[in-house]
Amino acid sequence: MSRVFWDTNLFIYLFEDFGGFTSQVATLRSRMLTRGDELFTSAVTLGEILVKPMQMGDTKAVAYYQKLLTTAATVLPFEEKAAVVCARLRGDRSLRPPDAMQLACAASAGVDLFITNEARLHSKQIPGIQFIVPLDRVPI
Repeated sequence: MSRVFWDTNLFIYLFEDFGGFTSQVATLRSRMLTRGDELFTSAVTLGEILVKPMQMGDTKAVAYYQKLLTTAATVLPFEEKAAVVCARLRGDRSLRPPDAMQLACAASAGVDLFITNEARLHSKQIPGIQFIVPLDRVPI
């Protein structure tokens, strides 16, 4: 059993039709359920996913995505511990603020695996996160 954090892009692939990415994420989720892995993400993910439906005024989609995300994963808040980690990570100017927040939440929760398709994150070494990998290299 592993503690796995999904970056926003994986949920977007799962919720929307992104062809091969959608099937990869669905297969990954199925394997995780079979193994008994815990799925984590952060409140940042929820905020990012809700932008488009809110811009379109689609209250049904907002409620649907919110329920789907909070049912599928443990949504980690951005709290004081994560804020301190985020401040340290922001010293790396290659990290955008949302990426630093995601990594900080994952590190604060002590996850085994952080999965993202943000290429600039794959080489990062973050205390509290065992491995950061792209979707096509997930070891589970």
